[in-house]
Amino acid sequence: MSAKKVQIKQSSNKGFIIALAVIALAGAAFIIWKTQQPRAVAPLVLPTVADSALAAQAHGYTIGSPVAKVEITEYADFECPACGRFYDITEPDIKKNLVETGMVRYTFYDFPLLNVHQNTVVASMAAACADDQQKFWEMHDQLFANQDTWSGLNTSNPRGVITAYAQRIGLDIGKWNACMDASTHAERIKANYAKGLTMQVSGTPSFYVNGVRVEGRGVATYDEIKAAVDAALAPTLPVPAANPTPAKP
Repeated sequence: MSAKKVQIKQSSNKGFIIALAVIALAGAAFIIWKTQQPRAVAPLVLPTVADSALAAQAHGYTIGSPVAKVEITEYADFECPACGRFYDITEPDIKKNLVETGMVRYTFYDFPLLNVHQNTVVASMAAACADDQQKFWEMHDQLFANQDTWSGLNTSNPRGVITAYAQRIGLDIGKWNACMDASTHAERIKANYAKGLTMQVSGTPSFYVNGVRVEGRGVATYDEIKAAVDAALAPTLPVPAANPTPAKP
């Protein structure tokens, strides 16, 4: 065989080896990339009619004194713009004036509107998984404060965005990711939604004070909620002693 043919054959072999190496590296890179991608949350099938048995398993998220005589319950969708406005405008006053003073306790229930909000279940799952590390309310605040970043109008990868919030509030990301991958709290979200149906919730946010709906012309205001709290407290307040009628001379 001539030297020229040997050289061509060696070059061909070298090129083949390089091509194999490139393919192997690309394959390895793809595998690494794939394993690092978050798994999609499994589709959640919500009840379409009130289911009292499922509703009995509801487990909301509560802050405030456990012995408070009044409870405010909120049914909300993390992706709902009106819920975001309530969080921004009204909720701070409720927490400061009613919850932190020990007057009421406050319970949040998921009520995801899947027909209009495509990323809402991921948000509910993110908050539920944060609750495993006692940081539901921190995640709740991040989700509402940054609603215009992770919502369906802004991203098709909400989990990628929300992961940054999980890191920001100091969660153990490994545990949080495992919870998200397994859709660990799907039944909790479904039960909370079912409870809302039994309470005849039709939109979000909806509010109840000791089980009585707070009626309003739109999203309940602080004054409307405070009036409902005062009405609930009234029967528990001591009756003022009657002033004796002065004797007639």
